[in-house]
Amino acid sequence: MPTAAKRRFSTNQVLGLVALGLGALALAGNPYQGHSVRVDAKELATIVGTEVDHVTPVELADWIIRGATDYRLIDLRSPGEYAQFHIPTAENVPIAQLPDYPLGRNEKIVLYSEGGIHSAQAWFLLKAQRYPGAYILFGGLEGWNDDVLYPTPPPHPSPQEAAAFERAIQASRFFGGTPRAAADSTTGAAKPTLAQTPAPAVTPVPAPPVSPVAPKKKARKEGC
Repeated sequence: MPTAAKRRFSTNQVLGLVALGLGALALAGNPYQGHSVRVDAKELATIVGTEVDHVTPVELADWIIRGATDYRLIDLRSPGEYAQFHIPTAENVPIAQLPDYPLGRNEKIVLYSEGGIHSAQAWFLLKAQRYPGAYILFGGLEGWNDDVLYPTPPPHPSPQEAAAFERAIQASRFFGGTPRAAADSTTGAAKPTLAQTPAPAVTPVPAPPVSPVAPKKKARKEGC
């Protein structure tokens, strides 16, 4: 099964399970004291099924490179994990602090975590509190590493795919990554770390602050 398909399957599974569990809690009583939570099961099911709740790593990378300011990127991990490595422009908001964090209801809010549970829980919580612009970073940090920092060229690419990979190379270098050779995906060769890569190429806009070196890839916990 292709990597993207695996991510999509896991993401929707996690969202479905979280929605079911938190929906049951909402019926039994509000688990977040002091915060009003409303659940529209039909609306949430439609959103999960159509995948309109996702932002891809490539889309996010394009926003950062262009200097877009019409979104909030929320890193749900611990402060220690955030300090070790995070996506540029991200704000560190552990999920327990999310209900009280100052987010505008008219803002585009992109959530990510290392695994899928926290980002799915945070997405559900914001949706239940009627934040219409809540999204999940598709694939989470693993998707960011695979699609932005260390992209792999497609086998026998069409002209369109070759052009897309050229853009991926430029984005990878912008963030201090290194595109992988096609053989890397079949031989299991380890991804290079940022410390092994040359300095990013000059780009049309100033590069955002790059966080410390990305940790070695861990086994996937969940899909988001």
